[in-house]
Amino acid sequence: MVFKPTIPDNDGKIKGNIDADLVLQAMIDFSEYDKAVIVSSDGDYYSVVKYLYQKNKLRCVMSPYNKTCSSLLKKSAKEKIVFMGNLQKKLEYKG
Repeated sequence: MVFKPTIPDNDGKIKGNIDADLVLQAMIDFSEYDKAVIVSSDGDYYSVVKYLYQKNKLRCVMSPYNKTCSSLLKKSAKEKIVFMGNLQKKLEYKG
């Protein structure tokens, strides 16, 4: 995990703007990992997901919900996209 400085926007909300940093870091570390797991629904990751897929470096894209996931991200991840809402039965704890 990498932390980066944040700044408030005009309304005082904290903004991280980490999309470009995450894409850059994925490329810097490209030779250091076997497969990447991208957790997002954001179409901003379309290009890096497409590239990782083409290079057989994409394990999967995990998106919270099918309805809110970018169509570009779905297109680039192809069969390697997983919607977290569909994982509840596999992950839930029944104590």
